[in-house]
Amino acid sequence: MSAQLTEDQELIVETARSFAQEKLRPNAARWEEEGLDRGVLQELAGLGFGGIYVGEEHGGSGLSRLDAALIFEELSRGCIATAAFLSIHNMCSWMIDSFGSEEQRAEWLPKLTTMEKIASYCLTEPGSGSDAGALRTTAKADGNSQYVINGSKAFISGAGFSDMYVLMCRTGDDGPKGVSTVLVPNETKGLSFGKNEDKMGWRAQPTAIVTFEDCRVPVENRIGPEGEGFKYAMKGLDGGRLNIAACALGGAQDALDRALGYVKERKQFGKRLADFQNTQFVLADMETELAACRALLHAAARKLDAKAPDATKYCAMAKRFVTDASFKVADQALQLHGGYGYLADYEVERIVRDLRVHRILEGTNEIMRVIVSREMLKE
Repeated sequence: MSAQLTEDQELIVETARSFAQEKLRPNAARWEEEGLDRGVLQELAGLGFGGIYVGEEHGGSGLSRLDAALIFEELSRGCIATAAFLSIHNMCSWMIDSFGSEEQRAEWLPKLTTMEKIASYCLTEPGSGSDAGALRTTAKADGNSQYVINGSKAFISGAGFSDMYVLMCRTGDDGPKGVSTVLVPNETKGLSFGKNEDKMGWRAQPTAIVTFEDCRVPVENRIGPEGEGFKYAMKGLDGGRLNIAACALGGAQDALDRALGYVKERKQFGKRLADFQNTQFVLADMETELAACRALLHAAARKLDAKAPDATKYCAMAKRFVTDASFKVADQALQLHGGYGYLADYEVERIVRDLRVHRILEGTNEIMRVIVSREMLKE
């Protein structure tokens, strides 16, 4: 664990770690078949993890981005898919708390922080992934009281499972300045979902297309003024990238823990695998990679908490470096298991599958390089 954690942060780590080891890790493989457990999500909310950054007046924990990184690393040592889904829900709650009206905050946040209601984030579309500003889903005003929403969103975690969808949609002209944020409850007429995608990883999470066909929602469901939605989405992505990196780090740490236990027990040529120098070198590199990941992740989180001018650059650097390195470490853990690593019973292959998508979502790692270099080249 990174140095300079406060006593409260040490307690947060211990709470998250205990829950992950007792409730998440033993069930992660089963949830790949059965799906997310709503009861477990509500237990996590009971620990204060359903509204990590939400103010205490609406039931939130009022914690920092560094606190969140600590939480998601530990939870992912138990179940990456559950932890990552929780991070998405928290991003939705944060957006409402940060940019919503007092009425919206009072109506939605108490239910979201307890996870009585669960939220999904709807930005990506079939035709706009990295180019999020090109989204085409529209919300057209019908008089002064309603929007009529048409379009579709792709790769939505929690589609059909969640109770509310935080939607980025076009209320104005083309480009980022025409995008607004609207809350769409799951009972809205015209809201429908595609089949669950058959994914490589994150299989515990339902992921599907969300379709809006003449969905009518009150204008009061818009978060903030028209045209501010893209700005909100981009602000949310800094923290989202840290969380995805933290989930990757936790998964990789779990893979390393499993590999370490395996090489101490497994014998070949009359010796434990751990007694071979090559194994020792691989383990040392894995440990070093994860320590470097943790240091950069925590540095980026501290910058975001401090609203440092280079916070966005550091969040992009952390997301790129941590997710790439964590995937490599998980793959090395599988290699140390030999053929057994390829079997589901040892669970390392699940970690490898889960971590692959972390290099793609919340902005691909190629886009992270664009962000970092753009900041470097500013004059």
